[in-house]
Amino acid sequence: MLSEPTYLPARIVAPEIEAHFKKHQSEAQNIPDSNVATAPDEHIIEVVIDTAFWASMRREEGRSPNISLALLQPSQSDKPLIFGEKLRLTTQNLIKLAPAVEQPGIHLGVWPDGDDLFIWGTTHSVPAICFVLEVIEPGLLVIKHRRVDGFGKFVNVAVLQGDQIKVLDEATMGVADCQQLLKSLANMPLPSYMGESFNVLVQLATSMRQHKRGGLVLMVPAGTSKWKESIVQPIKYPVIPAYGSIDELMALTEQERKKLEWQESLLEAIDLIGGFTAVDGATIITDKYDLLAFGAKAARSETSMPVGQIIMTEPVADGKAVRMHPAQSGGSRHLAAAQFVSDQHDAVALVASQDGQFTVFAWSVELNMVHAHRIDVLLL
Repeated sequence: MLSEPTYLPARIVAPEIEAHFKKHQSEAQNIPDSNVATAPDEHIIEVVIDTAFWASMRREEGRSPNISLALLQPSQSDKPLIFGEKLRLTTQNLIKLAPAVEQPGIHLGVWPDGDDLFIWGTTHSVPAICFVLEVIEPGLLVIKHRRVDGFGKFVNVAVLQGDQIKVLDEATMGVADCQQLLKSLANMPLPSYMGESFNVLVQLATSMRQHKRGGLVLMVPAGTSKWKESIVQPIKYPVIPAYGSIDELMALTEQERKKLEWQESLLEAIDLIGGFTAVDGATIITDKYDLLAFGAKAARSETSMPVGQIIMTEPVADGKAVRMHPAQSGGSRHLAAAQFVSDQHDAVALVASQDGQFTVFAWSVELNMVHAHRIDVLLL
């Protein structure tokens, strides 16, 4: 018998998550040749979240578990590893199995049998729109699913941290009640959910967060030089000629991509740029993702005024826009990003904090101020 969940946020969020998966799985069924997962029901979702949460609060040999659970049958996986005997989905079993499945990309396969839930084995592959729950750290859970095309980072659906619930708002990015904010979001290279086969920003942001040193990326229009007015000269580490591998790979036709390991090559090029963001200073790229410089020092333009206020939003349901001084949004990188965008209205700034926060800064013409949009909930 399924045990009665005791983690209250699991019960609160389960109906909304069930509706999300049923909606997207229904839409994905119309895509030719797509392998789509079976939609989980509300009570199954609730039990999986509850069990994973209490497992995350336990320690085995002094270490907290890092686990990924996927709701699917073995037949929906490619080359699954199947246990000789299924194990009940319990906190204790998750703790014991955690050391074997800590490597990225490995999921514990979970599926109901009769009136209980069981761990049947492990898998590296999951079908499209498959419910995946990842234990990031004690008390921090992320619910996500694989994109229909199968490439790029998983799509985050909800983030639960202790008693906090953040359900992502994929339609309006949390600013449905403000048309001015919606318009300024259009100037940001934000991650898409289902519309694009690959999103460079998602992978670049993920790469920036992985080195855990924080980073600042200034994205400027290709073929312009006005941005140099807001950079201390001379630039210490210019890249000449600009490193343009990402743009070259993205421009390849479908046939050309099949002739080489396109996905791996693209990830390597993005990770290369992500690595340079660990160097002290700003990394400068064009809106075509060409690397121009790294280790640059951003400074207020001689003709500009110090930025005094920004507006902050987050892509979660029922989110509220907040006006604040840029220093309240973070440290020196956030202040530098806000000032750069205030000076260079056609630029975008990306800031990764050491604590994992990730914020996109862009100029809002409608509001006549800098708009900062925190997207770390999309990247966990």
